[in-house]
This record gives sequence, structure tokens and C-alpha cells, in this order.
Amino acid sequence: MAPQDKNTPPPLPEPLRVAVADSHTHLDMQDSSVEEALAKAASVGVTTVVQVGCDLAGSRWAAETAAAYDSVHATVALHPNEAPRIVLGDPDGWSRQGAREPGGDSALDAALAEIDRLAALPQVRGVGETGLDYFRTGPEGMAAQEASFRAHIEIAKRHGKALVIHDREAHDDVLRILREEGAPDRVVFHCYSGDAEMAKICAAAGYFMSFAGNVTFKNAQPLRDALAVAPPELVLVETDAPFLTPAPYRGRANAPYLIPVTLRAMAEVMALTEDALATAIAANTARAFGY
Repeated sequence: MAPQDKNTPPPLPEPLRVAVADSHTHLDMQDSSVEEALAKAASVGVTTVVQVGCDLAGSRWAAETAAAYDSVHATVALHPNEAPRIVLGDPDGWSRQGAREPGGDSALDAALAEIDRLAALPQVRGVGETGLDYFRTGPEGMAAQEASFRAHIEIAKRHGKALVIHDREAHDDVLRILREEGAPDRVVFHCYSGDAEMAKICAAAGYFMSFAGNVTFKNAQPLRDALAVAPPELVLVETDAPFLTPAPYRGRANAPYLIPVTLRAMAEVMALTEDALATAIAANTARAFGY
């Protein structure tokens, strides 16, 4: 692919006949305006999006945007990589998100109190993305991540909201903490990254598994194997835009309008028709997020 193509937005896919939701997107990190992104998505049958918060500013923005647009629902949280930054700061650039002064445990408590306040709002349908990320955060950050994750589980349960999980190279610990704390009624593994064995564990627990554009990547056979055993009533689709753009557009910016590309690839893996999978996903997402 020529370098200039990286900056060219992928073309609009053929519209879905059954409207679906993008269960996880970051409109605040995308180049287009909210209006443009929603209009483009709706034109191909993606009529609802879940806007996900990763820090205090992003969570406030998600709540405000969901209040302003009927087709947007919000989730609020401190990302697993944000919690250690609040506590420890970022003296050596490990997070790749800019310098940060250490605030200690009291700063984390204050941030969690604000997430708790936002989680009570009616347009906020979930608490997340929270969880564990052993890829970006080293051992010194694990205690802050775990304390934050446990607090988010409690907040989700108290407000009756879905819990949206970011699990990167931390499958066993995420599942263990959910067992120890007692999972909320509705749990979504965002950008599901486990294997088929883990998919069976999630299915038995009734956890939703949300698949992103990386399910289309050549090297992602374990993800496709997981999708093949996931019950259709527990599967969601997401972009995680602007990240994880599905093939053949990998490397370009992702956006909610590209959901049909991923959904069609998923339908093939699951041996379902496009319309059958879209119908299931539309119902599943509404059930997962209670809208």
C-alpha cells in the first residue's frame, strides 16, 4: 500500500440491512466531528454507538456527548493504564502519554469518586473500560491497576451498569478478580483477545464478548477459533476506533462506519447469514448496555 493511502479514509462499505450498534468507540480520538461520524455510520446501518471513557476528561466528554445525541450511549472509567499514571506519575515515559506528576493513592481515590458520580447519570450505560493491562504497565503498576479494577466492579454493581473490560495479556487475573469480587449482571469483554478455551469460560459465566477489526487480521486465527465457539447471544461487534481497523484497511484510521466490514467477516466465521448475526448483535448490545 502506498504511504499516501494511509491518510485516505477507507470507502463506505455496503450498508447492512439490519441496523446494529458499535459497542465500543472513541469519537473523541477520531478526526471527524461527532455529527459527521454518526451520520456516516448511520448511512451504512450503524445507528447506535457506545462512547467509551478512559480518563476523567474523556469520561466527562462521553457523558456530555451521550446527553446531547440520542444515538450515543456513554461508559465512564479510568483505563487500566491510567490508574498507575495517577498514582505513580510517568517519570520515564512508560505510558507514552506524556509527563504526569505522581498523585499517590489519594489521587486515585478522588478520580474514582468522580467516576462514581458520572456512573449514576442515566445516559451512562456502562463502567469501563477498566481491567488489567500487563502489556503497557510493568509490575510496579499492577497494584494500582488491580485496586482500580476492583473499585470499578463495585461502582458498576452499585449503579446497575454494565462493566466493560480491557484485558490485555492478563486473562487469568481478570477472570480471577471477577470471581473474587462477584461480577456485575452484565460484563462485556471489549476487544475480546482470549482463545477458544477462555471463550467457553466467558460463555458459561454469561459474559458478552465484543469482537473488533483484529478478528480479520491474518495472524488472528485464535480469535476466529474463539468466535466460532462463542454463543451468538453473547457476541457484540465494535470498532475501538480509531484503532484496530479491519482488513483490508489495516493501518488506516478506523471509524464506526466500518462495522459492516468486521460484522461480515464474523458472520463467515460463525457460519451465520449477515442478517442473522446483525439481528443477534443489535439485541445483544441493547441487552448488554440496558438501552
